Amino acid sequence: MIFTMTIETPLGSLGLAATNRGLRCVTWSGTPMQATEAPDHPVLRRASAELRGYFRGDRTRFDVPLDPVGTPFQREAWRSLSDIPYGETRTYREQAAAIGRPNAARAVGAANGRNPLSIVVPCHRVIGASGSLTGFAGGLERKRWLLDHENRARSSGYPVAPFGGHGTIALTSFGGGVLKDRQG
Repeated sequence: MIFTMTIETPLGSLGLAATNRGLRCVTWSGTPMQATEAPDHPVLRRASAELRGYFRGDRTRFDVPLDPVGTPFQREAWRSLSDIPYGETRTYREQAAAIGRPNAARAVGAANGRNPLSIVVPCHRVIGASGSLTGFAGGLERKRWLLDHENRARSSGYPVAPFGGHGTIALTSFGGGVLKDRQG
């Protein structure tokens, strides 16, 4: 069963969807799918609180359990996004090299374009080889805002990783596994 809620952010509405295993998706267009509206669902409450902390500038990583659906290559690309520190960027080529596929920059870009967990899995931290902002499901203005927001939080002297780690997203926080294979 899929549970949903919508939260308001400085960038507009975000739709959250979750299963009992974890957060399934974060979308920019409000409620992400037909499902049961359940703002009291524990995964959705946790995701909402963590996203609010992120937008306040006092959360640099997410610990909510995740339950995304994607191909093995997509999940590999999404996992690598967690290695990009808060407030920093990488190019698609650098991301491809990080997963051991240095010639797969376009495929990595396509996988990032299907990232179902915007912000939580930080595809906004990936930029073009020239340093330009490129594709983002929320639009380039939102991508710029997110990058500027992270840079402001870092430069304000706020600790980069107040919840442990080094500013990465914990993708292994559900079921003891790593973005497990799931269909549908």
